[in-house]
This record gives sequence, structure tokens and C-alpha cells, in this order.
Amino acid sequence: MNYRHAFHAGNHADVLKHVALLAIIDALARKEAPFFVLDTHAGRGRYLLGGKESQRTGEAQGGISRLLGQAQPVPPAVERYLRAVEAVNPVGALIAYPGSPLLAAQAMRQQDRLAACELQPEEAAALKEVFAHDGRVAVHARDGYEAMHAMLPPRIGAVKYARGLVLIDPPYEAQDAEYPRIVAALRDALSKWPTATYAVWYPIKQRRSLLPFFRKVAALPAKSALLAELQVRPDDSPLRLNGSGMLILNPPWQLDAALAPALPALRQSLGEAGGSTRLEWLKQE
Repeated sequence: MNYRHAFHAGNHADVLKHVALLAIIDALARKEAPFFVLDTHAGRGRYLLGGKESQRTGEAQGGISRLLGQAQPVPPAVERYLRAVEAVNPVGALIAYPGSPLLAAQAMRQQDRLAACELQPEEAAALKEVFAHDGRVAVHARDGYEAMHAMLPPRIGAVKYARGLVLIDPPYEAQDAEYPRIVAALRDALSKWPTATYAVWYPIKQRRSLLPFFRKVAALPAKSALLAELQVRPDDSPLRLNGSGMLILNPPWQLDAALAPALPALRQSLGEAGGSTRLEWLKQE
């Protein structure tokens, strides 16, 4: 696997993914009982936006940098995300971008736990450094799909976790071949931990290519499934990342209401002509 997220950190896809991620975790944290988060493709946890990878693509300029530079007020879910990014940077500067595991750990409480999986040795080593002094977080240098099979339902010591989130964010190097792996992993995980929320990030190059994936997901034994999409340009090119989406199985109560004003605000800030959003239930209990 050759994918390195450092080339893409802070782009429009990260913005959507992390706005949704924090909204889910904040919803879980509203109840006192502990929850467990499994991040299947965690990356290195923190990305320097001045690094050669980020500078080479400049993708953060069309994502987090542009969003932070907006003067107009933003909806609460977007504001929450911006404050989380600012929390890992010096006041008034954007030096680093926090990946999913770091954002999740920021939002967790003392009683909550995170297992972050990363298969690439260099990325896993960097991730372990990020969390070297955080006893709530365990970093595993292993395949994320295999971890879903082996680690669910989660139990740490005497604590069984009835609530939690599994974030599935693969690099899609195999392109369309990734979707059957996701569906199989979700089916297996739902059979063992049906009460959890499952969030899957997916790229949009041409939306029609996603229809078979959505049909298979709708047939899974989840109570509900929500799609939240942000397209920064029309989906007329299979060679560009025109947008992305979050598929959320068993979403927390009122997550759709939290995301409804956030998506148009992101399109307005980050989108080009022909950009669009979508918030739609694939199935609903």
C-alpha cells in the first residue's frame, strides 16, 4: 500500500469527514456511560501542513485553510470542528492538521477508549508517538478490517462497551474492489456489535458508480443508514475527487439535524460552480 494521507490532509474530504466524526462522538458523550471508538485506517494522527507532501498538492488550501479564513458565522457542527483544529495549533496559526484519531481522542472523556489501527509501519510509529502518554488510546499496527473481526464487541478488562463508533476510512487504492470488503466487514461487525454506530467515508468521482454499494448497504441488518455528501464540483470526471460522503449506520439521535445546516455551509465555503450536498436516509427505522 503506497497511500500517504499527508498529501491530502485538511482537504474538503477531511473537512466533511471530521465535521461528521465530531458530531457523532459529541452525541455519544451526552450520555454518562463509556463508549469505545475503533478507527480502522487511522493514519499518523497529526499532519504538518508545511511539510513537502502537503505543500506539493496544496489541498488544504481548498479545505481547512479556506474554511478558517471565512468571516461569516458557521453552523454549530462546523464551529465545533474549527475549534478542534485550532486546539492543536498555536493561536492564530494553522501549522498542523489533526487526523481522525486525534480529533476523536480530543472529544473523548476519561472513561472512553479508542483503538486506532494503522498498517503502514512508519505511520503506525508516528501514531504511537502522538498517543505515547494517553492511556485511553491503544495503537495497533494491524489491518483494520481484521481488527473489526477480532476486536468486536469491545471489552477492556471488566468493561463491556455497549455503545461506540467504528470509523472506516480506507485509502481506496483498490478503487471499486474496496466496497465488497467494506460490506463484508460491516455485516460481520453488525452481527457481533449491533448497537454501535458505523461511519464509512467514501470518495465521489462519479456518483452512479456508488449505486451498487448503496443497495448492498441498505440490505445490511442495521436499523438505519444515513448518507451525508459534499461535492465541491459536479461529478462529471472519474479522474478527480469531486466530493465525498459519509455513510452512517445506526446514527445517533438527531445527527441528521446537526448535519443539515452544516452541509450547505461547507458547500458555500468550499464548493465551486456546480457543487452540491446530499443528506438522505438509505433506510430509517
